[in-house]
Amino acid sequence: MRVNLKVPFAEKDEAKKLGARWDAARKIWYVENKPDMAPFARWAPSPHDNSAGDAPVQKSAAPVKNQQAASMVIVGSAYVEQARVCDCLPWDVCARCAPTALSR
Repeated sequence: MRVNLKVPFAEKDEAKKLGARWDAARKIWYVENKPDMAPFARWAPSPHDNSAGDAPVQKSAAPVKNQQAASMVIVGSAYVEQARVCDCLPWDVCARCAPTALSR
C-alpha cells in the first residue's frame, strides 16, 4: 500500500535513507509496502491534507474576507434588477432616472 509523505526539502536525504521514494510526476515523497511505518511517522500527512497525492493544496498567506467594493458588479443570488424608469441608454443619466442612477 502506498503512503504519501510530507517531507520538507531539508529532510529529504534522511527520508531517502529510510526508504522513501520521490514521485516526480506528483512531486511528493512516498513509501510502499512497508510493514513498519514508525520511522516515517513525523512525515505522515494529517487527515485534512491532500493525502491522495494530487496537486498540493495551496494555502493563501492571509485569509481573504468577503469584501464587496462599491463599484463591484454583483451577480448571483445578491443581484437585484432595478426597474427601468425611462428609455434613455444605461450610461446616460436623464432627469427622470437620476434618482435611481449609481453614483459616480
